[in-house]
Amino acid sequence: MSMTFDIVITTDRSMMSDHHHHEFLGFMTTGPAFGVPEWLWGWIAAPKPKVDKLGRPKVAPYGLRKIEAALQDAGFNAAVVDPDHIDKHLDTMKVLMIGHHDFFAYGPPSSEWWTITGKEPYNRVSFRRFMESPAIREAKRRGVKIIVGGPAAWQWLWALDEWRKWGVDTVVDGEAERVVVDLAKKALAGEELPDYVFIGPADVPQTVEEIPNINHASVNGLVEIMRGCPRGCKFCSVTLRPWRSIPIEKVLDEIKVNMSEGEKGIILHSEDVLLYYADGIRPRPEPLIKLHSAVRQLTDEPIGWSHASLAAIAYAEEKHKLVTKITDILFSSKKQRYLGVEVGLETGSIKLARKIMPAKAAPYRIEEYPEVVERAFAIMHEHNIIPAATLIAGLPGEEPDDVVATTELVERLRPYRSLIVPMFFVPMGAFKNLEWFRRNSIRPEHVELLKATLRHSAYWARDIVDRFYLKGSRYVLVRAAIKWIVNYIERKAEEAARAVEVRAGGG
Repeated sequence: MSMTFDIVITTDRSMMSDHHHHEFLGFMTTGPAFGVPEWLWGWIAAPKPKVDKLGRPKVAPYGLRKIEAALQDAGFNAAVVDPDHIDKHLDTMKVLMIGHHDFFAYGPPSSEWWTITGKEPYNRVSFRRFMESPAIREAKRRGVKIIVGGPAAWQWLWALDEWRKWGVDTVVDGEAERVVVDLAKKALAGEELPDYVFIGPADVPQTVEEIPNINHASVNGLVEIMRGCPRGCKFCSVTLRPWRSIPIEKVLDEIKVNMSEGEKGIILHSEDVLLYYADGIRPRPEPLIKLHSAVRQLTDEPIGWSHASLAAIAYAEEKHKLVTKITDILFSSKKQRYLGVEVGLETGSIKLARKIMPAKAAPYRIEEYPEVVERAFAIMHEHNIIPAATLIAGLPGEEPDDVVATTELVERLRPYRSLIVPMFFVPMGAFKNLEWFRRNSIRPEHVELLKATLRHSAYWARDIVDRFYLKGSRYVLVRAAIKWIVNYIERKAEEAARAVEVRAGGG
């Protein structure tokens, strides 16, 4: 293999990190540095990965690994390179591909932190610093084509000044495995590139055979088990993609790639892990038990889930005792005591849920949604599953009583170990043409909701760090810093809430 690359794939520091082997720490990159210097915030949230002499990181974000595999499998001289090392490839690099989850901090929860604090989130600062670095400027001077993409590609439509200023040639919006090879051919041949490529449902990989297996380790052992989601929530872009489960053999092959390069943990990624080969919207025991058993047989290291729906958690346990069976498999290893997962709570208002996410409670009726949420939280608490739950303030059509209903639900969830992260509406999915939720839209009811989520999350954050998270002497400093930051945020957020309350007419 060449010692330098024609195509370099990268991202900024906020993304190119294993977050101390704890995926949830990556959420810290979505906020500004609270009460500590930015370098310390960055070290806690996104420490640098180890790299080889070519600057290739030991681990990289899964999406970048998929693009790398698509290009390498097609015969291109391409590789993921750490952002601090792309200057090593300036003599040969013809194309620079950059992916990101939140280029400009316009997505949740970055935009929420930005709205509340008035300070730019760390990920936005980090990405701007990267794009204005000497290496990027020199690459553009030499005529390197810059292609950007990933889940946050839509944000470039709101950042046209930066698009021009930084010399971005093409923005790719959607699942890129099928189109990236053609774009690479055009770029290397010096042909004109399209400004914007939108990948609709007809252009994504239609069969799992078209989705390449990663060739190198992903951050925290993340592997994909499913794409798309059948629930159809109007605020979400994932529902616009076809729904495909990845065969177990393909999942295990990627886990073996991670293990072969020394990555120990595993995160099973899906918009709803419990809908893996589901019967419509109903979880099926057989494929889930087979998958978790097979993964556990491969390794005794911790296994995590990326996302699950609250309705699926409730149904799986109530109908099949499936959460009990799966956690029995996972916790059969002495190295695993808990399971982390992200869940979408979104709203406690039945009226609003019926309008914007009518299938969110399925197979239960949407009128039961708040009770389904509470039952799912109780099930997770009982089984040492620690959710990071998101909810959305400022949804289209939201009225004060909807916000009150959400606050009341949050308060009923206090007995259950979890983090609850409030987010402000961002126009995505079927709502992408609507107005953003802005600071001057905050009502007194929103202030009460923010205070309720803050009290809940601060209380449980200390418990989670004390009992489950970042164990061992190697994490002493990180643990202490996080606790200090939680105390600081709690104090400052109460001050900010009082100030917002006055502006909103509540005091």
